[in-house]
Amino acid sequence: MVGIDVTLISRIEKLYNRWGEKGLSKFLSPKEIVLGTKTATYAGFWAAKEAASKALGTGIGKECGFHDIKIKKLPSGQPTLKYKKHIRKKYNIEKSHLSITHDGNFAIAIVVNEQKK
Repeated sequence: MVGIDVTLISRIEKLYNRWGEKGLSKFLSPKEIVLGTKTATYAGFWAAKEAASKALGTGIGKECGFHDIKIKKLPSGQPTLKYKKHIRKKYNIEKSHLSITHDGNFAIAIVVNEQKK
């Protein structure tokens, strides 16, 4: 199961400039907000969560919300993601892989989910 998303960094910058952390909390947990140091990082997290929901085949909505997906970073800085237990169970997910990149005014993320055999 594969999902991809591209997000305008300026879109997230506008959200942050208008609402601050309250705006970020609509799609990020407090721990995820602390991980980011600039709006490009938050845009990458948005793209990652959108890509993760697309990898499920649902998109963000009733079946899977932004807060059903958690992003962390390894000590190397590599981003990782994990779905909440009920999502992993429902979609039979064993492992997820995430890559985020930034270029110009865009953040792009791709997610690959491995299903249990």
